[in-house]
Amino acid sequence: MHWIAASLFSALFLGIYELCTKHAVNGNDVVPVLFLSTLTGAAVWTVSLALQAFRPDLLPHPLITDALTIHQHLQLALKSTIVAASWIFTYLGLKHLPLTLGSPIRATSPLLTLLGAVLLLGERPSWIETVGILTTLISFIGLSLAGRHEGVNFHRNKWVGFLLVGMILGATSALYDKYLLGPAGFSVPTVQAWFSIYLVVFFTPFAIGWRFRWWKRNGFHWRWSIPCIALALLVADYIYFGAIHRPESMVSMVMSLRRGSTLVGFAGGLIFLGNATA
Repeated sequence: MHWIAASLFSALFLGIYELCTKHAVNGNDVVPVLFLSTLTGAAVWTVSLALQAFRPDLLPHPLITDALTIHQHLQLALKSTIVAASWIFTYLGLKHLPLTLGSPIRATSPLLTLLGAVLLLGERPSWIETVGILTTLISFIGLSLAGRHEGVNFHRNKWVGFLLVGMILGATSALYDKYLLGPAGFSVPTVQAWFSIYLVVFFTPFAIGWRFRWWKRNGFHWRWSIPCIALALLVADYIYFGAIHRPESMVSMVMSLRRGSTLVGFAGGLIFLGNATA
């Protein structure tokens, strides 16, 4: 599959992921939702790694992972740490903002990725990408004005700030992905498998703290959208990693196309959640 087409398919599943996320965290504490969803993703890859060890003949080749050194494990653990921090800020932001506002704000994140790609990876935007940058900036200003009508002041609302921090960390992760799947030489299944497992390692102390009430917390109610978060993200990320792995792909373009998930999130928020602020 061409990397542009892969980016668009990834956007579809990323939009489903965002819908499941909004449904799961609505009225729920973020920590158990994050832990249980990441546990689902890690469980899928743990089964895959077990099959590879004991019955490799049953495992499809696209799911075969490579043997890693300690240094390589640390590289993937760093990837998980960046993503986990990004998720914490993003989940909290999405939890407290209307989906019709939160999802479009996240759609401006390719601007940050593009700046990083230009400065660190030497990518050069075409005139179309330049137009896209200007459109993104104008859109963000428009969102700021629209947010005031929904009672959200971009300059004073801390949840907008949380979402922006999550976006910065997400852009950092995207640039690091290009390094891992390019110069560092990791394969797609290797990155996704160990990234998913190390996410659980990162979130386990938070889950324990939540369970024993080490801090003031909200309640939790099980919803089937929680494991669906992981399943949608597994598909979205596998396709995304495949696109990034292509030598000719541009991370700035991949991230821009991937943010087409906004359309899925916006429409789904209105259709399935009953209203945009649910």
